[in-house]
Amino acid sequence: MPTAIVCAFSPVGHEALAGLLEAGFDIKALYTYPQHPGEAWFTPPADLAASRGIPVRMEPDFNADSVYEAIRREAPDFIFSFYFREMIRQRVLDLPRLGAYNLHGSLLPAYRGRAPINWVLVKGEPETGITLHAMTAKPDDGDIIGQARLPIAWDETALSLTLRSAKAARALVRELAPALAAGTAPRTSQKALGPSTYFGGRKPEDGRLDFGAGLAETFNLVRAVADPWPNAFIETSAGRLQVAWALPSAEACPAGHFRSTGEGVLLGFRDGALRLHALRRNGERSERPTDHAAWLASLGVPEAP
Repeated sequence: MPTAIVCAFSPVGHEALAGLLEAGFDIKALYTYPQHPGEAWFTPPADLAASRGIPVRMEPDFNADSVYEAIRREAPDFIFSFYFREMIRQRVLDLPRLGAYNLHGSLLPAYRGRAPINWVLVKGEPETGITLHAMTAKPDDGDIIGQARLPIAWDETALSLTLRSAKAARALVRELAPALAAGTAPRTSQKALGPSTYFGGRKPEDGRLDFGAGLAETFNLVRAVADPWPNAFIETSAGRLQVAWALPSAEACPAGHFRSTGEGVLLGFRDGALRLHALRRNGERSERPTDHAAWLASLGVPEAP
């Protein structure tokens, strides 16, 4: 039975760990992070590990000497990184007898870097996927072992895409694990698949909406940071209004204005309008159009004539 050290977090990490267990791997330890209140929407991999009697370790510095020595003593066949938040140094990558492998939330070599699921939505991509690849000391580098492709629906959100990516990760890991253990897994150089693209991390402030932007660009940003992410927002001199959810509308509304209709409230952008479904202001969330109109007016957003 092949042995492994797993470094994992997020719903993708939970499902990928499940796939590895289903493939019959002996997990010597899980390195992970505490789950904060804002992350309560998913079951962390620590819960799965604990239910299987796998030691769960939460280290403030994964690359510390003490962690290196602990993994060295385990002498694992593999190290797997499933949505782990730290870069793993080369000396740790050199420890496993049969290699170290990382799961990335895009079709590498595209969308290397942080927050790939959010970024593909911001950019309006029609497709993304999950990639298992050999790890090097560089981020999202190394030969590709296998990929699973995922079409992106027009109204896909970061949450729905994350949950679908998690299911795909479980299946992909379960499928590829036997060949990895046997030393027969195929390897494809990322360079053979074309040029790479890289995107950095995202911050809540990146959700700022611009009334001068196009409707497609605006909606892509709204869905990329919809709940449980921090939400897109408009900023005025009188305060901030978070757009928790909105959908493109065929009805017209001037850019930078709002309009109340029989079906709700529209908010206008350069070439179209969003119909507002859920807003947040000062910690309060509302799906009521009367609130939406009142909140916009109080922030100085003009009502369309």
